[in-house]
Amino acid sequence: MNDLMSLVDWSRAQFALTAIYHWLFVPLTLGLAVIVGIMETIYYKTRDAKWLGTTKFWMTLFGINFAIGVATGIILEFEFGTNWSNYSWFVGDIFGAPLAVEGIIAFFMESTFIAVMFFGWKKVGPGFHLASTWLTGLGATISAFWILVANSWMQYPVGMKFDPEQMRNVMESFSAVALSPVALNKFFHTVLSGWTLGAVFVIGVSAWFLLKKRNNEMAIRSIKIASWVGLAGIVLTIFTGDGSAKVVSRVQPMKLAAMEGLYHGQCGQSITAFGILNPNKCCTNNENEYLLNISMPKGLSFLATGDPNAFVPGINDLIDGIEITQNGDTVHNVSYADRIALGKQAHEALKAFDTAKKKGDKAAMDIARAAIEKNFQYFGYGYLDSPSEAVPNVPMTFYAFRVMVTLGGYFLLFFVVVLFLVYKKKSILADNKWLQWIAILSIPAVWICSEAGWITAELGRQPWAIEGLMPNKAAISDIPSSSVVLTFFIFAVIFTALLIAELSIMFKQISKRSKENIDNAKI
Repeated sequence: MNDLMSLVDWSRAQFALTAIYHWLFVPLTLGLAVIVGIMETIYYKTRDAKWLGTTKFWMTLFGINFAIGVATGIILEFEFGTNWSNYSWFVGDIFGAPLAVEGIIAFFMESTFIAVMFFGWKKVGPGFHLASTWLTGLGATISAFWILVANSWMQYPVGMKFDPEQMRNVMESFSAVALSPVALNKFFHTVLSGWTLGAVFVIGVSAWFLLKKRNNEMAIRSIKIASWVGLAGIVLTIFTGDGSAKVVSRVQPMKLAAMEGLYHGQCGQSITAFGILNPNKCCTNNENEYLLNISMPKGLSFLATGDPNAFVPGINDLIDGIEITQNGDTVHNVSYADRIALGKQAHEALKAFDTAKKKGDKAAMDIARAAIEKNFQYFGYGYLDSPSEAVPNVPMTFYAFRVMVTLGGYFLLFFVVVLFLVYKKKSILADNKWLQWIAILSIPAVWICSEAGWITAELGRQPWAIEGLMPNKAAISDIPSSSVVLTFFIFAVIFTALLIAELSIMFKQISKRSKENIDNAKI
């Protein structure tokens, strides 16, 4: 058992390491693609050399980031086969479908048009080159969509049916998988947050040019474009985040309770604006939830349901079986203890089905099949030893959520202020070093915000590889934990080297171009 848990923990750590490094590159790709596309569109309409130079500068940084992002993404997908083979077998027919579509359509689309984007300036017409730039960005966005569909299915498994003959799940409705409310909300929230990140990056780098008093006009132009993209991105990110919270409250209520550190809910539930959790609090004791709590009355009820007086269940409520239905009604559902018992019954029925199948006893197979179908919705709970095992890491989920929200609020203010200042007759940004340093230091802050969002989403659904259907300990490969430990550190070294390489190349490009007159660029 100890080796099993070690294997689970190290496999999760390796996947988290890969995902966190990969996510350093993806949102910048999504954000820069839009900004570069807008800049080249302006060049296409004006044929002004200064916009050509501005476009080519940011396009270079986009290309560096794009290449490194592809490398880490490929490794991430391979890990499903190496470390999570039981998961891949159990739901590969469903989970693999959107990833296959992503590879066939989006990846080939990106790889085709990015070649034209970088090497086609003198080989194709301006209109075709502009189309290639936008299609590269569209390909990256489509790629993100299908990957997020796969991830969302893990959060909200729909469109499938368990086949005891194959001992695995099979897809019943591809549209249900691709268009689930979780997938759509996650896609828009994630992509729009990428616009925000890309915009902060452009503003921060441009502020460095202003600080060094180099290419000031290019920097101001870039800040104007990026600020509008960033403002649109953060406003829409906040809007889609509100929609995501409402979806989470319906399909992953335990995640919402963990995000709030809420153990006992009530009608008109407040939301914590600032709080410090009691580290000794858990679902099995009666200690206070917070050491410090500054809350907004009825905030969580409104966030979760749109009704400030609605009931929001806490962790202990959910364990006892109190939930909110799809229609927003509060009901007494099956408790977690009963779910574990029913899940184990489903496991026994599956064993009985397998035995009957080997004997050729169709009557016994039909009886076992009916028992499986009756309790299959609790199948995953049958792997758990106690209800408390279904509770995620509350402190990390709680604090990651607040880091994301707090920084999100900061960036809304950031873009409003930058837009106001950059359009002043004499731009204050061009001369104020404090403002320039704030913009530069906002670059790491926006990555922290982005990573905190993913930590909230993924830690909040633990211990599930597939929500309610398969916990992590049932999803892993049967390999020695020592192998995973070894590859963890190998990947850590490789990813760190890739990150250092990207930063080094980017810094050199920024430094090199800062010494040139970007406005004099030529095709």
